[in-house]
Amino acid sequence: MKKRLFIPLACAVAAAAPAWAQTRAISGRVTGSDGAGIPGVTVLEKGTTNGTSTGGDGSFSLTVQPGATLVLSSVGFTTQNVVVGDRTTVAVMLKEDAIALSEAVVVGYGTQSKADLTGAVTQVSGREVQNAPVPSFEQAIQGKAAGVFIESSSGKLGQGIKVRVRGTSSVSGDTQPLYVIDGIPIISEDQSATTAATNPIADLNPNDIESISVLKDASASAIYGSRASNGVVLITTKRGKSGDTRFTLGYQFGGSTPTNKRDYLNATEYVELMREAGTNVGRLATVESRLQRYSAGNNDYQQALVNTDWQDEAFQDAPFSQYDLSINGGNDKTRFYISGLYSDQEGILIGNKFEKISARVNLDQKATDKLTLGLNFGLTRTRNNRISNDNAFSNPMQIVALSPISPLIDPRTGLLSGQLDVATGLPNNNYPVYYNPLLSEAGASYVSTVYRNLGNVFAQYEFIPGLSLRSELGVDLLNQEEDQYSGRITARNNGPNGGDGFNRYVVNGRYTTNNFLTFRKTFNEVHLVEAVGGMAYEERRIKANSVTAQQFPSDAYTKITSAASITAGSSSETSSSLLSYFGRGTYSYSSKYLLSASFRVDGSSRFGKNNRYGFFPAASLGWVLTEEGFLSEQNVLSFLKPRVSIGRTGNQGFTDFISRFLYRANAYAGVPGQRPFQLANPDLKWETTTQVDAGLEFGFLDNRFSGEVDVYQKKTEGLVLSVNQPGTTGFTSQFRNVGDLENRGLEFALTTRNLIGAFTWTTSFNTSFNKNKITNLDGQVIEGGFLNRAVEGQPIGVFFGREYAGVDPANGNALYYLNTVNADGSRSRNTTDVYEDAERVIIGNPNPKWTGGVTNTFAFKGIDLSVLFQGVFGNDVYDGSGKFQMANGSNGYDNQTSDQLRRWRNPGDITDVPQARLFGGNGTEESSRYLYDGSYVRLKSVSLGYTLPTSLLEKVHLQTARVYVSGVNLLTFTDYPGWDPEVNADYLASFDPTNPSSGNISQGNDFYSAPQAKTYTVGINIGF
Repeated sequence: MKKRLFIPLACAVAAAAPAWAQTRAISGRVTGSDGAGIPGVTVLEKGTTNGTSTGGDGSFSLTVQPGATLVLSSVGFTTQNVVVGDRTTVAVMLKEDAIALSEAVVVGYGTQSKADLTGAVTQVSGREVQNAPVPSFEQAIQGKAAGVFIESSSGKLGQGIKVRVRGTSSVSGDTQPLYVIDGIPIISEDQSATTAATNPIADLNPNDIESISVLKDASASAIYGSRASNGVVLITTKRGKSGDTRFTLGYQFGGSTPTNKRDYLNATEYVELMREAGTNVGRLATVESRLQRYSAGNNDYQQALVNTDWQDEAFQDAPFSQYDLSINGGNDKTRFYISGLYSDQEGILIGNKFEKISARVNLDQKATDKLTLGLNFGLTRTRNNRISNDNAFSNPMQIVALSPISPLIDPRTGLLSGQLDVATGLPNNNYPVYYNPLLSEAGASYVSTVYRNLGNVFAQYEFIPGLSLRSELGVDLLNQEEDQYSGRITARNNGPNGGDGFNRYVVNGRYTTNNFLTFRKTFNEVHLVEAVGGMAYEERRIKANSVTAQQFPSDAYTKITSAASITAGSSSETSSSLLSYFGRGTYSYSSKYLLSASFRVDGSSRFGKNNRYGFFPAASLGWVLTEEGFLSEQNVLSFLKPRVSIGRTGNQGFTDFISRFLYRANAYAGVPGQRPFQLANPDLKWETTTQVDAGLEFGFLDNRFSGEVDVYQKKTEGLVLSVNQPGTTGFTSQFRNVGDLENRGLEFALTTRNLIGAFTWTTSFNTSFNKNKITNLDGQVIEGGFLNRAVEGQPIGVFFGREYAGVDPANGNALYYLNTVNADGSRSRNTTDVYEDAERVIIGNPNPKWTGGVTNTFAFKGIDLSVLFQGVFGNDVYDGSGKFQMANGSNGYDNQTSDQLRRWRNPGDITDVPQARLFGGNGTEESSRYLYDGSYVRLKSVSLGYTLPTSLLEKVHLQTARVYVSGVNLLTFTDYPGWDPEVNADYLASFDPTNPSSGNISQGNDFYSAPQAKTYTVGINIGF
């Protein structure tokens, strides 16, 4: 019996052996119409279960039988069959399928297909932020998402970045969006000890990002309830793909320069202006004495023997380098993604540097047929060599105030100008005009080091097909140390003090758990029902300790323990918690009629006991018209879907315990004590924003033209403000819900596939219009910034001041419009040279009227080119430094910008620069003289790459290789006369929930703020 079985089995093996011997290894790369590799494409040998999926760069390898046909499929693309024949390599371009209508869009607690989506969501691919030479990914998507306004406050590395989704929705609360990574809300608020905000989002590795979804309307964001009024940014990190283990190695290097420099007076022009300013007020002798002092005590200034360009001393060569490695792979049970990154970037300002080391591990394990386990874990260390706030004399940008007649090195001492010689006490305190920031670069340090653990574990159990339970536990632990030391050469006025030291340590921990059920099922092939319901709990705790000391043995000792005198110290702790219940239901009939509704109930420790819980519902409708029979015969419309939504979201971005009656320790004469500090308000609740949105998604001519348009209205009620109280109560203020504001806007996005085939050309265009207005502040007027204010009937942060009217041709006096109100209600345009007589009026608006971006992408035979222009229009910028550096000598001895050469000098001169009068204050008061149009268009990024052919790579055993060059902020077109129109003085821009004038109101201000960096890089990515 055994013998009879063995004979046919042996024959079968013998017959099969030739077939096995003829199997061949196939490798290849799958790209889209833009030439970029498509990750996650399923590659299957037709008629078998033998298959794999493409890696992050679109490459794959697979062993197949002779005559095999490969079936390539991916969500959002048309499935394609490829006959292998006798080839060992294949290159496949997948065509987009109906503008990727089946593409999975990440939404709150799940995903939805783009076709079924009824909310306003903008999704950005991770490919668009990878390898961008910027510290934080937000800068890489600037100009790419309609309705999302992104602004860097300056060119300093690691500084806070302003992000507004559909306008500013609060006066005193947080206005940044909620950031969620892999389902877990993360820490995004400033942790700095100074008023200049830092950016915790810069801790993330952009190369780990798979996709970014920005939830803009209430239908999409209301499931995040009390934190969604400012929009929600969902970040999904990369995951492993089944198949062979794939390695991707990247390296890039480059450098940065300022996008712009200003023109200042040279030595000859400076001396001429100062002498003229002194003569005009009868103080020429004083001027000559000062000029000699600023010229290091000699008369070199008389022949302009010294002509120092101090602006050049503030900037430095700024090299950039980055290394990254990722590994991904797995099988049908286990998938993994591992990555590491090291980047080292010098800032364009002396002393500024940002270094980042990060690692990530993402694991997915199919424990059983029903149970899936997973881990997402990221570890980062950043080291930020910071520089002083914009308003500090030690800020490198303020070096431009120094006179060009002052030498870099003092010939009397051989030391830096302004450096005190400990032995002689020279030079005197008023040399050279102001403090020399080079002293801080040489003798001071300010390093902020962050260690961050960010991750979560999850388990997902599928009870029956379509019904699953997911449980997540996440942690975001941020440890930040700020270490600052100012050595002896930085001392000023009072001579050496033995050094100053400061150290602060902050631990910010956020712990989150999400538990939710998901049900998804199609009934009778036409009724698609999906429901999500669950709960979440979040706890946040912050501890901080700081200490200040003086008198160090020498500058070799910089740690607090070496100081002889501990001058100050403090410690603090705060916490908050949030308990939430949420749900969402969606329904689709025949992919034509779409309905979605969601809710969230949030209970927060921050608000009054009478209003601890808030309810945030939303609903939306959509109708896919192109699925209707009456449109089935036409060939013009490919896709048409109108949709509408309405919902309510909230804002809880305020100080902890603002609703409670608080006491504060208050020592007196060495005796400990306490006193009442804050008046309770048990009725305090969230700010609530009700948003209505109407949108239309469309596609024409087989989706050669596709896009969407949205109009919206956001009304925010119950603004949380610190309201003045009668002094008889024992308190000066109380937090209350008073006031309302609104945002109205229009968004438009269009993608055109201009050319398809071997040469492809795709254009993506977006533009956004937003109008902000405060409708109610209970009669309050809140001041902020230089001239900013919040006032009823106006946009937040409008500039309110006196209107500059130019120069009196007869005498050179600065003129201002009276703007007095006449009997008929009109305003007088008569002028006066008495500043105080002019009425203050609205003179400008820091909020842009509209923003936009256009990206052109080209691809041909492995060559790819991407060009992005980004623009901001209709906003005003106030240059607060103008009264010092554009004051024609009327405010002292600061060096002046070259436009002051057109000053008034003789009767009859027509100019906008008043007569130079030393310390005469002629036109230097705060007014519209220093207010400018901040509109600009910027060549934001250019990237040119070449992907080497597979036939060449096989010889060196590589799967892929791409070399590229790129540039960021290459050209800027603007009428703004300052360094850069994309600016906001960092000491004014930070958000402080206890000070409603900070951040939200104080916008559009420039005060010796650094320009953006122009960066060039060269890089290579290889896969093996």
